[in-house]
Amino acid sequence: MSRRVNRRVRQKLHKPKEKKESMLSRAISGMFTIILAGIMVYGLQCYSASDLRFVQVSDAHFSTRNVNTSFKLTAESPKILDDVIEQINETPDVNFVMFSGDLIDKPFEKELQAFLPHVESLKYPWYMAFGNHDVCVGGYLTKSLYLDIVSKHNENFKFKKPYYSFVPRKGYKVIVLDTIIDTRITSNGNIYPEELKWLKEELDKSKKDIVLIFMHVPIVEPFPSEGHRLLNAGEVQAIIEQYKNPIGVFQGHYHASKIRQKGNVLYVNSPSLVSYPNAFRVVTIKNERKKVIFEIQQKNTRESNVRALAKMMVFSAKLYSGDEEDQNGVYEIKK
Repeated sequence: MSRRVNRRVRQKLHKPKEKKESMLSRAISGMFTIILAGIMVYGLQCYSASDLRFVQVSDAHFSTRNVNTSFKLTAESPKILDDVIEQINETPDVNFVMFSGDLIDKPFEKELQAFLPHVESLKYPWYMAFGNHDVCVGGYLTKSLYLDIVSKHNENFKFKKPYYSFVPRKGYKVIVLDTIIDTRITSNGNIYPEELKWLKEELDKSKKDIVLIFMHVPIVEPFPSEGHRLLNAGEVQAIIEQYKNPIGVFQGHYHASKIRQKGNVLYVNSPSLVSYPNAFRVVTIKNERKKVIFEIQQKNTRESNVRALAKMMVFSAKLYSGDEEDQNGVYEIKK
């Protein structure tokens, strides 16, 4: 009898301790769950903050003259530009828009002043690189005057040189190159030693970044053209390709869609607004732990009648539109 009583007493004495230990375990477990959830939420926020989206518009060739020239539908340029700006404004989460040269078709101030009210309706920050049609050789509209006029109409653009850089988001560096020869009339391009030295310095400072380079005359041609090529393309390419971080090079001038990947460098040629395929690009970059993913989408003008006419005016629609992988694709670069 006494043994049974003692056993009950011992059980009662142990029960509060077991209950206390159980409550402590649940408290620790709950605290751990809260901390883990916080870490996951923070990680997701950091991941989404590391992505970037931009729009490249090339060779708008805006004109106030109601005349189409050769295969360029310059008379339709205001209509196409307005449609593209509307499409860009409908695109969510764009970090910036880059016009990669030939914003206007004739290098006159009145043409630039007519172009700017259209792009002022963009709801995203926009920037530009010089094209050969933007510069008046020996004339009034110099590069410095052009930059000054743009800066007065664009609160985000305060650059004093035709080549410059900026950081659109942490972990990214945008480099805009000036490839335009302004000492003689030519469709060829060149990058002079002072700018090449600056380019190398910018790349040296950005070895841990995703670098986006924008230019008008391409380093890598979509098709051969002696009269349009970058005269020192090999020298520029050698500088860029010595770096191992992910680099995207976005080009225009040839009015053609072409994408080529060489190791960690992605060369993207983009089409024109005023000639077939009358398109622009939306690029989304996903920055993952071991790789960077470029999702490239080509979007056509919604002015379907204009696009149909433009297709009739080129001698080879395929040459300018490229293959499907030159228009839309997913490209990976390992870190």
